[in-house]
Amino acid sequence: MRALVLSGYGINCEEETLNAFKTAGISGAIIHVNDLIENPKKLKNFQILALPGGFSYGDHTGSGNAMAHKIKNNLFEYIVNFIERDKLVLGICNGCQILINLGIVPALEGYKKREVALVENDVPTYQCRWIKLKVTNKRGPWFKKINYLYLPVAHQEGKFVADKTIIDKLNKKKLIACKYINQAGLLAKKKFPYNPNGSMEDIAAITNSKGNVLAMMPHPERALYLTQKPNWIDRRVKTINKSQHKNELYADGYKIFKNVHNYFK
Repeated sequence: MRALVLSGYGINCEEETLNAFKTAGISGAIIHVNDLIENPKKLKNFQILALPGGFSYGDHTGSGNAMAHKIKNNLFEYIVNFIERDKLVLGICNGCQILINLGIVPALEGYKKREVALVENDVPTYQCRWIKLKVTNKRGPWFKKINYLYLPVAHQEGKFVADKTIIDKLNKKKLIACKYINQAGLLAKKKFPYNPNGSMEDIAAITNSKGNVLAMMPHPERALYLTQKPNWIDRRVKTINKSQHKNELYADGYKIFKNVHNYFK
């Protein structure tokens, strides 16, 4: 199994994303978008396509919008063909914004148009913080045996918005994959900072109907190891059974990548 991690023009999380796949037992390669445009048949050599976080084209004309246009004009049919086969596509943060702008998720009526949007946070500043998530849709392999996640976000345009009819369809078809929750484990109800951007329905991630495409704003590749968690030192001090703690090497993001590995295995 191999993962193609896209890079180019301001994308800056490709190394971390590839490392996450490798840590979970999946080999892969970082390929610049121009190289993929030059030879799109390279996609046939991979089972996973990952669009990582960053600031493609400096977020000019909207986050992920310019890169979405570049892909739409040069690679769209190849990516659609990739999705329609038994393969996986993951978009994280800026990658999530790109997939949304392409209309690849949720694709309620095919790949015709963008059906939801990601706009500026209600608190109109860049939000970089750790948040809690509840998994609300286990469609596809991504969240098997996962009920809750603790992951970081890092974005300024992460607010999911859509017409009520679209939101109703997302709920009816169970395409909302994760929602923001508060410290008590209840839905954030758009309350800051538990919902860091004001997303409708506390949406943090969505899938397509098949479940093989996941678009999420939080960064699982930045929550790979225990020592990346902001409270990891406190956890060491408070752990009564020290031997048990030694076996806890990974954080919640690792579980997602390991599920991908197990899916193909």
